[in-house]
Amino acid sequence: MGQFFREGQILIWQENQQKVWLQPWGKNGLRCQSNLVGERLNLPQALLENGHTSLNVDIEIGEAHAVIRCGSIQATVSRKGSICYTNARSGAVLLEEPADPPYYAPPNRHFLPRNGRLFRIEAWFKSQPGERFYGLGQHQHGLLDQKGCVIELKQRNTEVAIPFLISNRQYGFLWNNPAVGRVELGNNATRWVADGSQQLDYYIVCGESYAEILESYADVTGRTPPLPDWASGFWQCRLRYETQDELLQVAREYKARGLPLSVIVADFFNWSRMGDWRFDPACWPDPAGMVRELEDMGVKLMVSVWPTVSPLSENYATMRERGLLVNSEYGIDAFQVFLDNDIHGPAYLAYYDATHPEAREFIWETIQKNYYAQGVRLWWLDSDEPDATPWNPENLRFHIGNGVEVANIYPLLHQMAFYDGMRTAGETEIVTLSRSGWAGSQRYSSAIWSGDIASTFEALQAQVRAGLNMAMSGIPWWTTDIGGFHGGDIRSHSFRELMVRWFQYGIFCPICRLHGHRMPFKGDLPRSGAENEVWSFGEDVYAILRELLFLRERLRPYLHQQMVLASETGLPPMRPLFVDFPDDAVCEAIEDQFMFGPDILVAPVLCEGVRERRVYLPVGADWAIAGRDASYSGGQWIDVAAPLETIPVFLKMGNNLQEVFPSGRA
Repeated sequence: MGQFFREGQILIWQENQQKVWLQPWGKNGLRCQSNLVGERLNLPQALLENGHTSLNVDIEIGEAHAVIRCGSIQATVSRKGSICYTNARSGAVLLEEPADPPYYAPPNRHFLPRNGRLFRIEAWFKSQPGERFYGLGQHQHGLLDQKGCVIELKQRNTEVAIPFLISNRQYGFLWNNPAVGRVELGNNATRWVADGSQQLDYYIVCGESYAEILESYADVTGRTPPLPDWASGFWQCRLRYETQDELLQVAREYKARGLPLSVIVADFFNWSRMGDWRFDPACWPDPAGMVRELEDMGVKLMVSVWPTVSPLSENYATMRERGLLVNSEYGIDAFQVFLDNDIHGPAYLAYYDATHPEAREFIWETIQKNYYAQGVRLWWLDSDEPDATPWNPENLRFHIGNGVEVANIYPLLHQMAFYDGMRTAGETEIVTLSRSGWAGSQRYSSAIWSGDIASTFEALQAQVRAGLNMAMSGIPWWTTDIGGFHGGDIRSHSFRELMVRWFQYGIFCPICRLHGHRMPFKGDLPRSGAENEVWSFGEDVYAILRELLFLRERLRPYLHQQMVLASETGLPPMRPLFVDFPDDAVCEAIEDQFMFGPDILVAPVLCEGVRERRVYLPVGADWAIAGRDASYSGGQWIDVAAPLETIPVFLKMGNNLQEVFPSGRA
């Protein structure tokens, strides 16, 4: 049997070497930490350090159990050490460990020794019938509800591990640990696993609504800064614009056609060598002049920056001497085999160490000297999982620990390097586009996109679910490559239909961005793929995409209202139906519709050849079809015509949004 102690606002349970600390953390939240060393360790994690202040805390210690309450959440700890979390107002059980596991079963908190100071740590909880789980970052399994899934907690291209979930039992849970591992959301148990760590650490919060839980989570991991006005416009990109002249010609063509354009992107190999972090003067002879011309057109330039460093880079020797590169535990420090300028055959590349404060300063100082000084203010943080090949985190030695213990935090610290650098330079309108992220990425003005996905309808279907789960992970700025990244042939009728349907969906994403490596290819990488502008897919498609661009323009004032709310409250603009309609049980099971703010319901067409789709209208509102006179009461399914030029969109009655949509189509 264990013993209870109290230290200020912290409840402590101890048995033998294991200690558990339960501490109030923010509004209606508790943080649980446990280890075998007798004192709490200050390890890399996601929570803001000022989140523990709370005025509404109560601790009671009795003979059989102890209780800690923080606002509306309560934890009851038995003498054996099992914990049960309840809603202090209603008494409803939120999450609980097995109260009395059999002697042959693993303990609720299991510490299995590994080499050195690390343990394989497990936390076991009971499975609850009917429970649904949302969040956990971005995954390509094509599911919104992840009950029954095993989710890998490991950063990969297209897979973003954010270890925060929200349950329909009205609680949120953050596995506050950057270790590689997994969560098993089984029907017989829920198990969180860190493959190598020194301490168990998690945060749990309850609320009366999904919105309240998301707001509390934003309070303790960081609020999203306001989205700059220009960032809600259309972003043009392709793999890739090879020269300054080619990029400018595209921007000029958008303006000549009278099309809206907010951002144009210079993708990879704008540099001389990986790790030089500067324009290749042979292809980009006057970057400052290019930026000025774009600014005169009302267009921002975004530049791709990779964290990879070639041994032939002008910065490699200095960074290696100063210990600013990721090292390997065994073998040479080459973690990605790719290609580079002026190298025949494969290039073996290192990664800068984003976990090292001096390395973050070094990369920003180099970026500031070579890009920022030319007028560039927007950064595309590609390949920042980091995309090591093979992905064996145990062989990575970061400044703050072995890869198995800390690798998942890499993209967050990489984003912080650019955010802090821009703030130090006096910038206030900061946006980075990142292929990965972690809990708290939102506080560093990072928009995350879904990586190198396929150009298929199946991939489009998966992105709808992935984007909604990212929203439930506390990330309000999210996007995809409209049309998918690879496999799209601009000559194909099938791909052209996919482009229209994906563009319709992309108009209602927080960030609207066209990108992809299109066929027919012009040659081997790093040569560009085919054209990927809105006029590249035939005149019929162009006419549809053109109208959609202007629809996005008309939606921008409404979107900015939602982005202000996201910054102030943590409520994402794109979200599942059940967030706005929690009392409508049907909404919990709908994964292919979503709300765009409180007044717009979007039902994208996600299958080839479909010209009609079934739409559910939630209880609690009356609905009008966007651009049409027809209206319907909530609580019913209807079949809606969806010709190729139309995406089914419904407006909650009682607003003035009909004027945003042209008559006869969404």
